[in-house]
Amino acid sequence: MVLEIIMAWLLDLLLGDPAWLPHPIVGFGKWIAWGERHLNRGRHRMLKGALFVLTSITLVFLLVYALLELLNFEIFELPFNFKLSTLNFISVVLIFFCLAGHTLRKEVRDVFKAVDRSIEAGRAQVSRIVGRDTSQLTAQEIRTAALETLAENLSDGVVAPLFWLVLLGVPGMMTYKMINTLDSMIGYKTSRYREFGCWAAHIDDIANYIPARITALLMVMAPLLLPRGGETNHKASPRGGLERAAFVLKYGPQHASPNSGWPEAALASILDCQFGGPHNYFGEQVYKPFIGTNPRALTTDDMRRSIRICFVVEVLCVILTLTLTYFAN
Repeated sequence: MVLEIIMAWLLDLLLGDPAWLPHPIVGFGKWIAWGERHLNRGRHRMLKGALFVLTSITLVFLLVYALLELLNFEIFELPFNFKLSTLNFISVVLIFFCLAGHTLRKEVRDVFKAVDRSIEAGRAQVSRIVGRDTSQLTAQEIRTAALETLAENLSDGVVAPLFWLVLLGVPGMMTYKMINTLDSMIGYKTSRYREFGCWAAHIDDIANYIPARITALLMVMAPLLLPRGGETNHKASPRGGLERAAFVLKYGPQHASPNSGWPEAALASILDCQFGGPHNYFGEQVYKPFIGTNPRALTTDDMRRSIRICFVVEVLCVILTLTLTYFAN
């Protein structure tokens, strides 16, 4: 499994999510949209939502497990007499599909480039990666939304999938992606989704509880591994590791989500900025407590530094995953 993880991660670094490649998460999304359209109406919406969510999660785990069991035979040979089986090949592909580090970094860069061109371009670009209404966002709010998403999805798109890979293998990793997709589509506290998506939101909270805190811990450590010049030349007020940790412990639990606030607070502590505040979701105002007290203007330099921090965290997490997997086997 160690070789499969390395190959899958390298594929994500090189390719991200190519538009031409069929992606199982897109299939998850279509399945969830179909279920929501047909079940989220009439009476007993919470019960129907719970059954739909539990059925979706169980089906993904069983189908992936069965697929990997059925396809365990050799198909071709690599250099150094390494024989790659169908199981190895499919595992690489599925792990690759579950990792989103490259795409996340690219999308956040594109948001900052777009808002530098025009406010309209920035709003359109950030709408690709956030669930809130972006039509009235200011340039500052667009940049804030992008960096909040970068921090949150570092957990959802890298750390949590690898966490569940270590615990439950490739079936667990794919099942986590279904859980996370369910939450991202129906786990909102709006009138439309409050009942039907209730279970999706709670199960996602459980699945991300430990990974979100691991992400925050690694983010607090990451600046220590960057060149010191980058720290001292940055406009943000420098914080030591203990100060960053105290900041995260103060603001992480204040977020409306039990998990999202931890990586967001970690990034806000590094940048010495402010996240949170009111957002519009599907026509309804949702208030998120502020993280930090310095509402300074965010810049492209902040984006670049945030991406470097997140990449360091990704590398640390991959190394940790490889180490645990190696000794587990």
